[in-house]
Amino acid sequence: MPSSEVLVDVEGRTLKLTNLEKVLYPSGFTKGQVIDYYTRVAPVMLPHLQDRALTRKRYPNGTEGQMFFEKNRPQGTPPWVRTVTLPSPGSSKNRETIDYVVCDDLPTLVWTANLASLELHTHQWKVGRKTPDLLVLDLDPGPPATIVECCEVALALRERLDVELHPKTSGNKGMQLVAKAPVRDTNAFAKELAEAVEKAMPDLVVSQMTKSLRPGKVLIDWSQNNPAKTTVTVYSLRARHEPTVSTPVTWDEVSGCTDPSELVFLSDDVLFRVEELGDLFGELL
Repeated sequence: MPSSEVLVDVEGRTLKLTNLEKVLYPSGFTKGQVIDYYTRVAPVMLPHLQDRALTRKRYPNGTEGQMFFEKNRPQGTPPWVRTVTLPSPGSSKNRETIDYVVCDDLPTLVWTANLASLELHTHQWKVGRKTPDLLVLDLDPGPPATIVECCEVALALRERLDVELHPKTSGNKGMQLVAKAPVRDTNAFAKELAEAVEKAMPDLVVSQMTKSLRPGKVLIDWSQNNPAKTTVTVYSLRARHEPTVSTPVTWDEVSGCTDPSELVFLSDDVLFRVEELGDLFGELL
């Protein structure tokens, strides 16, 4: 067996891990380190993946190489990986259905990480449910605005809602606020909320995707609640220069943020935070 292949036992499943030394991030972070991170964060991440159809962003040649989205189960998927066939209206590949992977256990998480699935994205609903169980407000800053301005908008949104919002970084440049779904039609609810905050804070907030409206403002992307759309899963890595993570944060961190660097967390930072703080998104389960 080539030295780049290793057989491992993961909770009774035998997996062949390959090219563990391959560098996937320009900072030097390797595929082996990606798998190690997902293995170590699994106790808090898996409950948020459970029963949710999984979309993977795969980077077989690293974050600077070609990426592709993968919704359908790939060829060679082990028979023990849970899959679920769901309707696919508006599929870009004209498919009536998609055989989604559902990541309910550690062997599946390690298996998909071995496929260089750096980013894991999920819907706001669970398989078998007819309505969403989560509401998400995606805050996307238009330069020169940063996550600092997102924090200001997040605090304004928190004041307007009776439900408890849970903030997390996107792991990229913005952040998301997640709550238990307060209504059945979360998409309409989020749109109305975004438009109300835009009206109250017109110099800082925009609720439309139009690029010409976004410089220096924070887009409240309410459309992420469309049942067909996905959002990066909490604790997922992101494909950037370094292995940044979509990280739960406290409201004290949000209110105290004065520089974007204060809310950038790498994989090691997140593992330390989980050890110290537990799962800050646990109340959503």
